[in-house]
Amino acid sequence: MSNYTINKSQWLFVFLAGLFITNAVTAELISNKLIEIPLNINLFGTELGPFVTIVGILPWPIVFLLTDLLNEFYGYKAVKRLSWITAILIAYCFIIVGLAIQIPAYEIEGSSLSDDYSFNKVFGQAQMVIVGSICAFLVSQLLDAVLFKWIKSKTGSKYIWLRSTGSTVVSQLIDSYIVLYIGFVLPGSLSFSDFMTIAPTNYVLKLIIAILLTPLIYLGHYLIKKFVLNQKSEVR
Repeated sequence: MSNYTINKSQWLFVFLAGLFITNAVTAELISNKLIEIPLNINLFGTELGPFVTIVGILPWPIVFLLTDLLNEFYGYKAVKRLSWITAILIAYCFIIVGLAIQIPAYEIEGSSLSDDYSFNKVFGQAQMVIVGSICAFLVSQLLDAVLFKWIKSKTGSKYIWLRSTGSTVVSQLIDSYIVLYIGFVLPGSLSFSDFMTIAPTNYVLKLIIAILLTPLIYLGHYLIKKFVLNQKSEVR
């Protein structure tokens, strides 16, 4: 029996992949909730806001940030495989939630635990959100990885912000519209007119958060190169 030693680079990949999957699955489970962003903007005399979006936008910028770091240090193929694995795990979550919905609740009088109506109201909608998210996730993640790789092939090791933000601008646009349409419009939870109001807000907010997280991309690069890869080996 051979002793297999996992090096720091491999442990880093396990951690980043785990964080990536956790954020993706969490986003699916919390997306059945609309929130209001108390922000008002005066644009050319037109008052915009407050804005309404889904609370599930919170983890997604982290997913795209992690996508860029994984792409940078482990390559396009690693991101592609991880995206497929994550989609499979989201589908697994979909199956488990579906089974949980079918099992009747044991109700205790006076208990604060969920009854069937409350449980199904939350997680029943999550079913369609998960279907939409799987479609949106695969399309947006694979597109993000391809664009990141293409921009890096043109710029080399320079302009980290350009390949990170540039790939996110396009991929999050696709993600925002697909997930809301399949997850909310198709099952009738959201009208098309509301969709056309919420989807752009969802996209812009995710984009703003992603841009604000750009310094973390540089920090991640610095920490990974200094303490993990020692500025030498990139795993491909």
